Amino acid sequence: MSKKEKYGVVDVGGGLRGIYGAGIFDYCLYNGIQFDYCIGVSAGSANLASYLAGQRDRNYRFYTEYALRRDYMSTKNMLQTGSYINLEYIFGTLSNHDGEYPLDFGAIMRSPAEFEIVASDCMTGAAHYFDGKKMHQDDYQPIMASSCVPVVNRPYRIDGAGYYDGGITDPIPVQHALMAGCDKVVVILTRPRNFYRKSDNDKRLARVIRKQYPNAAYKLAHRGELYNSQLDLCKKLEREGRVMIIAPETIGGMKTLKKDMDAVGMMYREALHDAEKIGPFLGL
Repeated sequence: MSKKEKYGVVDVGGGLRGIYGAGIFDYCLYNGIQFDYCIGVSAGSANLASYLAGQRDRNYRFYTEYALRRDYMSTKNMLQTGSYINLEYIFGTLSNHDGEYPLDFGAIMRSPAEFEIVASDCMTGAAHYFDGKKMHQDDYQPIMASSCVPVVNRPYRIDGAGYYDGGITDPIPVQHALMAGCDKVVVILTRPRNFYRKSDNDKRLARVIRKQYPNAAYKLAHRGELYNSQLDLCKKLEREGRVMIIAPETIGGMKTLKKDMDAVGMMYREALHDAEKIGPFLGL
């Protein structure tokens, strides 16, 4: 009997552009497509949590309704707490068992899939991989750490260590998925497949945190180079038949934290269409 292939999925996140990944996973839930290994970066880890919980359309509501609230992200938050994005509101107040739209934590734990969450240690500048299956009910700190955008947010602290967005240190963690034993990997990007990052803006942001967090600043300043090399690796693996890249044709001017609901809706609809390629790639 031949060994069953192990299917993995990578969601790179990207702030509100993460709606594209949300659409991909809603399609998968509607069509019974399951992955054996799931790894998420930033908003991608939140998308995966709802997917593993089997909660179709949950992420859509977060991107299209809750994201418009000042409690979610606003200058008011920045002035009051020093962080533009209120991670405790998103992954606590809204997502806890008594919240407005609870995450079905029990379903996540019952899912047979492996779940990893990428964050960046702000002191060492190293990638940190949290085991999502070791989270606890109403304690979604690894997702908050992974989603903590530098400069607009203070580092998110877990057990005394501070973390920034996982996209600084492992923006497209396809190699990590292969190391986990995946035979085929679906890589969800939230920019067009031929988009290569430039470093100018990252370098400006890095200067803001360089004095306090020099190692994280260095990784942020060089994020573009890492992203681009990982994208090239994905394309090589795609030619070999081991990876399938799913990416939007256009993002309609979307930026990471830009509240453009027309573009959000467009990317979601595009994702539902693009996800049709997953079944044939996995042989389902």
